[in-house]
Amino acid sequence: MARIEPRSRWEIILDILKVIEAGEGKAKKTRIMQNAYLDWRNFQRHFGFLQDQGFIGEREDSRGGIGYYLTEKGIDLMGRLEDVEKMLK
Repeated sequence: MARIEPRSRWEIILDILKVIEAGEGKAKKTRIMQNAYLDWRNFQRHFGFLQDQGFIGEREDSRGGIGYYLTEKGIDLMGRLEDVEKMLK
């Protein structure tokens, strides 16, 4: 049976950023959490960090809900983490 290695913090953050990017500014918290394969507690910790550091922004959609998008800083971070991922494979 193959052993599944736990993801590192930077891998989790990269997964969150990729999900948000794919959502094109309309990503909701629940969808981000599910598509990044995180439980609520881990999602809150990492998502909160990304928001606090200015990597993720939020905007109101046409129905009054909140959608999340990558800021310029977030796009830069995602590119750098993808470079690290390529180097380590």
